[in-house]
Amino acid sequence: MARLPRLTLTGYPHHVILRGNNRQDIFMSVTDREFMLSVLSEEAKQHGVEVHAYVLMSNHIHLLLTPQRDQALPRMMQALGRRYVRHFNLRHGRTGTLWEGRYRSSLIQTERHLLACMAYMDLNPVRAGLVADPSEHPWSSHGHYAGTRVDKNLTPHALYWQLGNTPFDREAAYTDLVRAGLSANQVGALTQATLSGWALGDEGFKRGLQSQTARRVSPGRAGRPSKNIPT
Repeated sequence: MARLPRLTLTGYPHHVILRGNNRQDIFMSVTDREFMLSVLSEEAKQHGVEVHAYVLMSNHIHLLLTPQRDQALPRMMQALGRRYVRHFNLRHGRTGTLWEGRYRSSLIQTERHLLACMAYMDLNPVRAGLVADPSEHPWSSHGHYAGTRVDKNLTPHALYWQLGNTPFDREAAYTDLVRAGLSANQVGALTQATLSGWALGDEGFKRGLQSQTARRVSPGRAGRPSKNIPT
C-alpha cells in the first residue's frame, strides 16, 4: 500500500519529530547541537517557517513549526536534514544515512494542543531521565519561555502572548503550566498523532481541515462518501 503524503497546511502549527536511524545518536558534541540550531534558524527563515519551540535529545529532535508558505515545511526539513548529515558525516568521519526515514509530523489544533505540545517537548528530557527539571536541559526552548535566556530565532505563538500582559506574567504562567505536567493521555495522544501523521484536535477541527485537503486527516473514511451496501 502506498504511504500517504504528509498532512501539511499553511498557517497551522505542526509537531515534528526527526529521529536517528536505529535510534543512534545524532549529536556527539556541543558543536553538533549548535550547528543543528544554526541550520534550523537559517532554513526556517529561508523557507518561511516559524519556529515556536524545539528540544534536542541525543537521538532525535522535536520541533513545533508553522509554515507560512505552501510546501515550506517539507522543503525546510529536507534542507535541514541534508545539511546536518553533511556536517555530521564530515566531522565524525562517517558515510551514509543518519535519519530513520522521513520526518514524522502532526498538524495540531492550536487552542487545544499548542501549549500542551510545548510542555510535552520541554518535559521530554525529564521523561527520559536526563534531568530532574526542564530548566536543567540547555538544548530546548524552555529557557526562552521561562525567562532565563533569550532566543532570537524563536517566534512565540500568539497563544503564548495571551498567557499574561507582561513578560514576567507570561513567563510565570508558562513555567507553572510546564510544572503542572501532562496526563498520560495527553502524552500518548501527542506522540501517537505525530508518529502516525494524523491531525490532532476535536472533530469540528478535523472536519474543517478535511474541507481544505484531499489527504485524509484522521484514520477511517474521512472525506470519502459512504457506500450503501445492500443486505
